[in-house]
Amino acid sequence: MTRGRIGTGDRAVTAGAAVVLLVTVLSGQHLPAGTEWLGYALLGVGGLALVWHRRAPVAVLAVTGVTALGQQAAGVDVPAVAYLFAVYAAVRAGHRTAAVAATAVILLALPLVLLASGQTPSLSGAFTHSREALQLAWLIAAGAAGEAVRQAERRAEEAERTREETARRRADEERLRIARELHDSLTHQISVIKVQSEVAVHLARKRGEQVSEPLLAIQEAGREATRELRATLEALRDDDRNPPHGLDDLPELLEQARSSGLNAALAVGGQPREVPAAVDRTAYRIVQESLTNVVRHAAAATVSVRIEHRGDSLVIRVDDDGAAVPGSASVPGVGLLGMRERVTALGGRLRAAPRDGGGFTVRAELPVEPAEPAP
Repeated sequence: MTRGRIGTGDRAVTAGAAVVLLVTVLSGQHLPAGTEWLGYALLGVGGLALVWHRRAPVAVLAVTGVTALGQQAAGVDVPAVAYLFAVYAAVRAGHRTAAVAATAVILLALPLVLLASGQTPSLSGAFTHSREALQLAWLIAAGAAGEAVRQAERRAEEAERTREETARRRADEERLRIARELHDSLTHQISVIKVQSEVAVHLARKRGEQVSEPLLAIQEAGREATRELRATLEALRDDDRNPPHGLDDLPELLEQARSSGLNAALAVGGQPREVPAAVDRTAYRIVQESLTNVVRHAAAATVSVRIEHRGDSLVIRVDDDGAAVPGSASVPGVGLLGMRERVTALGGRLRAAPRDGGGFTVRAELPVEPAEPAP
């Protein structure tokens, strides 16, 4: 249950406590004249206070304790059901000292309250009767139940954290293994293709021969494959010792784009705030891939990057003034497909298409709240 919200379980607890208290009163309890409404009011306040037993367990403990003393002072001899549950909730939330201290204060104050209200308690034998002993036993049982549930929840959280850490470690190991395999199996072969094609082009031009289009295509493909492989290996090797880039690194990314002759501008809207690591990393990759495509393929002079922080999402938009027009035939490359996979995995949306009037737009919307990953 989310902290700070009143859930169905809280309402059920409150309704159950109210029903128990009401049935107890109506099953034979007689309220002295003049205090009937006060007794009912105290019962209602104690029951309603349980709604906030998760948000403010110590405050609920104090309120139900005061109402229990007030009921006794008013002559309403009703079991303190609300206070028992408040003890359970406080111990479950980790406030054991507060629960013990509040219970001790109530037990010490009860004879004084009864004396002040004109009743005659037996201070020496307050817990010698079976009923008083049973109530004390219920208080101990409520505290023990709260502690047992707290320990069980803590063990469950630790087990979940351990599973997440194990899964993360295995994913890191697999990612690094894939990086090693790619490096060992592809880097050498691609380097050979790239070097051999460039040597062939150089020799042909040196002899004054016309370089064939297939050879030039092989040369460009070799360069492109080398760049893509380097970027892929860099992404796969990102870990805690080599933290991945994020939104804070965008100015450096745009500076690299400017060094290639592109007029690049960055704008940030909304109230900047910390976003999940996966969103931070994905936003950087989207801008990085978009700028790479603009430099290589768009024939653009300017590009603008805008990061918009919204209440529940982060919006990334990259616009260029390149040659793309609506309806032009384009084949999605590996970079665009990778962007779409990253965005979809986070439960977001991506749109990449030419704009009316020319130019290309990449717009991604990433949720900043945890979401179920897409299959």
